[in-house]
Amino acid sequence: MTVIQDFADAVTVADLETDPYPIYRRLRAEAPVCYVPAVDLWLVTRRADVAAVGNDPDTFTAALPDAPVNRAFGEPNILTATGDTHRELRGSLEGKYKPREVARYIDQLVEPIVAERLKALDGRTEVDLLAEYFEPISVRSLAEVLGIGEFDSDTLRRWFRGLAEGAINFEHDPARQAVSDATVQEMLTAMDPLLTRMEREPDDSTLAHMLWSGRDAEEGERGPRDRSAVLPSLRVIILGGMQEPGHGAASTLYGLLSEPEQLATVLADPEGQCGTAVEEGIRWVSPIGTQARLVTRPTELGGVRLPEGAKLSAVLASANRDEAVFEEPELFRLDRSSRRSMPFGFGLHFCVGHAFARSQMRIALTRLLQRFPQLRLRPERPVDFRGWEFRAPSSLWVSLDGRG
Repeated sequence: MTVIQDFADAVTVADLETDPYPIYRRLRAEAPVCYVPAVDLWLVTRRADVAAVGNDPDTFTAALPDAPVNRAFGEPNILTATGDTHRELRGSLEGKYKPREVARYIDQLVEPIVAERLKALDGRTEVDLLAEYFEPISVRSLAEVLGIGEFDSDTLRRWFRGLAEGAINFEHDPARQAVSDATVQEMLTAMDPLLTRMEREPDDSTLAHMLWSGRDAEEGERGPRDRSAVLPSLRVIILGGMQEPGHGAASTLYGLLSEPEQLATVLADPEGQCGTAVEEGIRWVSPIGTQARLVTRPTELGGVRLPEGAKLSAVLASANRDEAVFEEPELFRLDRSSRRSMPFGFGLHFCVGHAFARSQMRIALTRLLQRFPQLRLRPERPVDFRGWEFRAPSSLWVSLDGRG
């Protein structure tokens, strides 16, 4: 057995959850396509190979029947569906989330939510911005577009955390799965009246589009889709769309606060620089770390022969720190000449909500820095990042007035 395979064999889920980046760095250098028993996946860690996987859905299909996300979300869901099913699911979402459409409504939607959260911070000197600013903005913004704004922020945050427990459950931990299953059941019960109403009287929300779009097509479809065709993807959206923008914005702010010169550049022109900061932040710490795939036929990737049926993970987080693409990739730098990161995936399953997420993060960060230009990290409350499938700080405590 080779030294690098010994290394891969010793990697645990806990190692990946604590900090996957040193692991990815070594795999990129010595075994860019490498089997890791702890997660029962071949990890693909170089950007070129990750792109190859994303651009060849015939060889690397998203249809991975025993993936943890299928247990957490149900099937068919937009992450693992393929062919006509995937096209129909994606088509039911694109009308609300195309960049041009997002640009039309995003300011009117997000600015009042941001203003409300900023007002709640007035008079405070110390605050966890993840819990009290970034996550609530992310949750409320998407809830309004989805059509589930009647549910409070705490409930929605608890839902996305519960779903995440199942979606990342590669070790098949019964306790984690129980949390996820209970969350799904709670959501089904809570959303039943809302779904009934939208099945009778659809509005312009994402949920109504998912139920009704294309149902008056030439094929003669009448009435809404069955809920079983919609709810799995709705759970995907609630987890990814509500959790990840808040986490990406928090990681971006931490990167800025850790680099005073970078922060000064953004503070000098928040409107012009916060979008650039967000792009670097979600490259530096990718909120969504992987895309899982199934090999449909024997193939070679990264110099490794993969058999039909092999399960692999195209590691977006590793691709976004590939030394062949990014100079000093482990540093947070606003002046990068290369913007070839892939925080929202690759290929047919590129995240449909990318424009919405990017805009939301940009607005939240811009208004925060304009209101509180003196904010600083609290050194007595160190920031702890966790996760490899979903990575973010567990909290982000700051001093709003620059003291501490």
